[in-house]
Amino acid sequence: MASTRGQLLSQMEFSGIIATQKVTMQVLANGTRLGQLYLVSWKIFVLGSTLTNAVELVVQISSLPMASSIKLFYFFLLPMLLSFSAKAQTHKNITLASSLSAQHNDDSSWVSPSGEFAFGFQQIENDGFLLAIWFNKISEKTVVWSANRNDLVQKGSKLDLTTDGQLVLYDPHHAQIWSSLAADSEVSYAAMLDTGNFVLATNDSVNVWESFDQPTDTLLPTQIMNEGSELLARYLDTNYSSGRFQFQMQTDGNLVMYTNNYPQDTNNFAYVAWNSLGVGYQLIFNQSGYVYLVEKNGTIFSTIFSDATSSEDFYQRVTLDSDGVLRHYLYPKSNGASTGVWNMSWTTLSGIPENICTQITADTGSGACGYNSYCMIGDDQRPKCLCPNGYNFMDPKDVRKGCIPNFVQQSCEDESGDFEYNVLTNADWPSSSYAEFDQVSEDWCRMACLTDCFCAVVIFNDGKCQKKKLPLSNGRMDSSTGGKALLKVRKDNFTSSSSSSNKDHSTLILVGSVILGSSGFVNVLFLVLTTIYFLRRQKAVKPQNAMATSLVQNFSYSQLDKATEGFKEELGCGASAMGENEMVLADWVCDCYKDCSLDLLVKNDEQAKDDMNRVKKFVMIALWCIQEDPSLRPTMKKVTQMMEGSVDVPPPPDPCSFISSIGTS
Repeated sequence: MASTRGQLLSQMEFSGIIATQKVTMQVLANGTRLGQLYLVSWKIFVLGSTLTNAVELVVQISSLPMASSIKLFYFFLLPMLLSFSAKAQTHKNITLASSLSAQHNDDSSWVSPSGEFAFGFQQIENDGFLLAIWFNKISEKTVVWSANRNDLVQKGSKLDLTTDGQLVLYDPHHAQIWSSLAADSEVSYAAMLDTGNFVLATNDSVNVWESFDQPTDTLLPTQIMNEGSELLARYLDTNYSSGRFQFQMQTDGNLVMYTNNYPQDTNNFAYVAWNSLGVGYQLIFNQSGYVYLVEKNGTIFSTIFSDATSSEDFYQRVTLDSDGVLRHYLYPKSNGASTGVWNMSWTTLSGIPENICTQITADTGSGACGYNSYCMIGDDQRPKCLCPNGYNFMDPKDVRKGCIPNFVQQSCEDESGDFEYNVLTNADWPSSSYAEFDQVSEDWCRMACLTDCFCAVVIFNDGKCQKKKLPLSNGRMDSSTGGKALLKVRKDNFTSSSSSSNKDHSTLILVGSVILGSSGFVNVLFLVLTTIYFLRRQKAVKPQNAMATSLVQNFSYSQLDKATEGFKEELGCGASAMGENEMVLADWVCDCYKDCSLDLLVKNDEQAKDDMNRVKKFVMIALWCIQEDPSLRPTMKKVTQMMEGSVDVPPPPDPCSFISSIGTS
């Protein structure tokens, strides 16, 4: 259906408006009620810029007192007249059957009459081309609208303005990527306007389609968000695909800012709301720089941005940035005296919310930054995503993917003494708690987390202790947060790629230091059975990465030389012979234990015969280690404790099935 708001004024209508402006200044002291003025103002600014409505406004404004009339003239009528002027601008018609191609040159766009805006293909680094509208006279070529944000096209792609009035984007293989609307025989031309609006219009200059009605992440002066419209932030400043935040003028009248259930575009958490349910109607960005929410009767419900700015001297935009902040920007059109002291770059006038880091408190989702990271406001008043000590960004080029530990996390087999805390003051991850305690000391809180293998972080604040587990979400650091965050990290800081083999290596050395004090035969026996234990362990547990190796590689040459007294007893030739001897020996040990004839194992070892209790204990430990069911095998920590005598050794289950499992490994 045609849009009356986007209608271009005829020369007669424009001349009439100029005349109306003169009459208005003469009749400010006469008129009717304020509510009627709002209604007529609304009709002019939103529903149609016609001479009839303008004259009606002059009639209605005449009843107001002088002070109110002047205020309303500057706030309502003057921006409207400027809007009339913008809508009456000249434009270059783009005829049907025209086209653009995605190329590395300046012929890939259609430019507005003033040259301030362009519509066409813009190359996005090496990723492809975006069909977009951008500010054309500034070096940044800032994009304000795009058609294919989630599907960049390659060189050679084509945009057709078809003879039946459609815009259709094709890739180099002529597959359709995007189109503006269904065919409309009333469309007679297209135009890139100086407002930044690209339109498809009829012979009567009525807009059948316009980019202003399909915003992406940016609003421009004279643009209106109707019920059901939304801005969707880009993913990163350099990545135009759909991001994690939305700004919606809802069909129920409420104006709301949301986080997304990324990668879906569905709403997750409302972090800013104007509470306009049932009364909000449209969001208006006028030429003077005001952005405000109005009701259906034209009454202003809420002013969003009130930074009055000269449209003659500055470019303006309102953008929902990739960090979730809605910002009002301006850019001087020149560095002349009229603009004052301004940098030739985009300057932020206002932003909502003021602190995105503390604004998001959702139970789900990562928050302003990624999981396990935290957000803080930098010196430039923009949010920064950081990793705590002991964590690294998963992808340094995309910090919103979050952080991962650079150490092996605590398992329930680890000693609490292997860990310590990194401390962050005024930091918290408020939605990640699984246990809370009141009226406790910091020392109590520290120990509670150290001795809890599920606890990754503990927050202590004014006698309150909160345990948290990974992944952490909604992280923030701000003076209003208070307290301190204690992040548990491993003291030796082993990385995950080497920690498993290092742990096995150090444990074996510890076991070796205990058993080398025993007789030579028992030492060899225990080393063989321990080897079988680790062969079992590696069969049952898939290696976590390519660096995982077999047990034999965990021993240095010097350690094996010392343990076997210079390899004085040859067990076999090659790995297979060694394995066969191990299985034969293990089978023999198993039979001797079952028959209560362990003395056969050490009949030539007088030292071992003198301490058969120790031989029995070592054999029992070894048989526990080679159990078929992995859940029955003791940890190396418990093995060490049993060998040292600090833990009793219970009788092991029947282990005879282990030989077949080793033989098939």
